Amino acid sequence: MDTDKKTQVLREGFLVKRGHVVHSWKARWFVLMPDTCPFLEFENRPLVFKLQSANGVDHYLEACTREERDDWAADISAAADNLQTAGDENMTNKQGEAGPCLQNIDLSKVLDSMYDIHSGIRMSNHVEQGSTYRNCFSGERLKHPVFLNIHVPMNRAEAVTLATALLEEGFLRTVGLKSMEALRTAGLSEQFMDDSTALYGFSDSLKKRGSVKAETSQSALELSGKVVKRGYLLKQGHRRKNWKVRLFVLRSDPAFLHYYNPTKDDISPVGGFSLRGCLVSSLEDNGVPSGVKGNMQGNLFKIITQSDTRYFIQAPTHQEKMGWIDAIKEQT
Repeated sequence: MDTDKKTQVLREGFLVKRGHVVHSWKARWFVLMPDTCPFLEFENRPLVFKLQSANGVDHYLEACTREERDDWAADISAAADNLQTAGDENMTNKQGEAGPCLQNIDLSKVLDSMYDIHSGIRMSNHVEQGSTYRNCFSGERLKHPVFLNIHVPMNRAEAVTLATALLEEGFLRTVGLKSMEALRTAGLSEQFMDDSTALYGFSDSLKKRGSVKAETSQSALELSGKVVKRGYLLKQGHRRKNWKVRLFVLRSDPAFLHYYNPTKDDISPVGGFSLRGCLVSSLEDNGVPSGVKGNMQGNLFKIITQSDTRYFIQAPTHQEKMGWIDAIKEQT
């Protein structure tokens, strides 16, 4: 994330962005340049602000603190004031525009249609590179009526966008190497492959109707401490070893570090641990430490809990990394 840039950068960091097609929230890395579109306030959520581009497209962005929201807003407003013309939109994180027929689609209703025993998507066994995968379907099933005739007819490109939203929300999962590689390397709007050899299945937590993914219960005591620090960091998963943006909240008395899915809320953490007896250390950026996989951006640090569980975390900048390490050490 601390890379040299040929163009002027006013501010950069994680924000949570509301999608145009399906109005869900996704964590994205944003870069503010001098030719960014105007800033308008958005009153419905306290940490959200709205950008309106010259062609009238609204972009809803959520910061992790009021201070960060105000800093982004001030810098964006200053950049907008310096514009000579309103025609140059150069948002780094701009997504492709989708047809109006995809607005406000209820993904749960799409899932109900996919599950339907009579008219839903039929699951079968597929072979990829000599391996047999059971209970899955190919990306070519986008021509199935469940995608093409939801609310209003849509074309294949819009169906890909809808299927990508299902994949991003965790309702679908990749099966086999081809679809997994596409998810890793494709653009934001092309993660689902319209291909007969790309395989997909339903999420394990959604295979049974009405099933709800179990959430880790957190005691009221460990969430009762005073908030010392909060911010967006990248965390490596324990099983899949992939990196996801998480909202981290550090509390004292009692000392706990919790992390949340920033696209959901900051009320129910998806994980957390006591800082009693924890060890926290900075890791060098030259080389990949043992136990770390996937896309390394740098500014890495490690936390080892009292039960010997290891957490690998990346901060956006070296300064933020050291700030988190110092804050955590004060609580251990």
